[in-house]
Amino acid sequence: MRVQEVAEELGVSVPYAYKLIRTLNQELKQKGFIVIDGRIDRRFFHEKMYATCTQKEDNHNGSI
Repeated sequence: MRVQEVAEELGVSVPYAYKLIRTLNQELKQKGFIVIDGRIDRRFFHEKMYATCTQKEDNHNGSI
């Protein structure tokens, strides 16, 4: 995702979107990934921003 898309999706300014992308890219760099300034992986972005996880799904399938 490019910075403009991040800003539009979150309803924030472009400078703030750059700040978020820098923060997320730092996390990816620490995990050993190669990143491009001003862009973020769509799946990683959605996981971090919207807390996409399967824990609730697991609980609904009978797991406690």
